[in-house]
Amino acid sequence: MEGFCISEIDDKIFSRIAGKSYKANCTLPLADLRYLELLHKNLTGETLRGEMICHKKIAGDVLKIFEALFAASYPIEKVRLIDEYDADDEVSMQDNNSSCFNFRTVSFTNRISRHGYGLAVDINPRYNPYIKTVDGQKIIAPENGADYEDRAKSFPYKITAEDLCCRLFRECGFLWGGDCWDDEKDYQHFFIEN
Repeated sequence: MEGFCISEIDDKIFSRIAGKSYKANCTLPLADLRYLELLHKNLTGETLRGEMICHKKIAGDVLKIFEALFAASYPIEKVRLIDEYDADDEVSMQDNNSSCFNFRTVSFTNRISRHGYGLAVDINPRYNPYIKTVDGQKIIAPENGADYEDRAKSFPYKITAEDLCCRLFRECGFLWGGDCWDDEKDYQHFFIEN
């Protein structure tokens, strides 16, 4: 479909991610990453250009998913490289930016996140927050996503188990953080195991 393409990470793209999402200690070979250009629609139906970096293993499926979401006018507010936010996950999520690759650890652990391998995609994160209790304290990320913790409420950009976004990712072998774990929920998060 016109407006959707996959390419290798060239020098121009690398200059945008070096030292940000692709940190000096990144263990993932650059050759394993792909740059996606795509179209998406926001809540008002406006067509916007987006870009994302992911692992080459999922690049074709991710592009196919975004093509289907675009064709169905599924609302996604922003799809920008997380490097535009200096690879700060919280800042990107607060701006409701959908993203994939960022070499970082899982929150509250020393394990490399699936995002660190380009194998997880977050969609409309402000409205689909990450919720976990740590040392008796509830953590909601992003912080401005607290109003969207109650999944019984109706609000824009909400992902549910039955919606198109969730179905498309599952059809391509992704798991959804909204129903994977008992002790935490990550409603924005779609990932593959390996």
